[in-house]
Amino acid sequence: QVQLVESGGGLVQAGGSLTLSCAASGRTFSSYDMGWFRQAPGKEREFVAVIKWSGRTYYADSVKGRFTISRDNAKNTVDLEMNSLKPEDTAVYYCASNVNGRATTRDHDYDYWGQGTQVTISS
Repeated sequence: QVQLVESGGGLVQAGGSLTLSCAASGRTFSSYDMGWFRQAPGKEREFVAVIKWSGRTYYADSVKGRFTISRDNAKNTVDLEMNSLKPEDTAVYYCASNVNGRATTRDHDYDYWGQGTQVTISS
């Protein structure tokens, strides 16, 4: 069982920045793929970014160049640094883990999910 707790959400003006953090339990965190997803009101949950156990990263086209995902295996955390935020980035952001190191951009690849943190971008 892996527990994930997100933090760092809030209200920011367009063009601003915000960093989300996800703290994970588990003694083998370094072997997990860790992802961020988001869900806006009335929309389906969508992939944002993933950092593989190897450190390789992948991003959705909509956030590429603006968001950066990183991990600290010593602290069992994964961060999502978000810059140049837009109103369309408004959503609940979820941290997710895949313990087998085989995660892709599909949400059903992920085994565990956090409760989510609200990010609201005002125009």
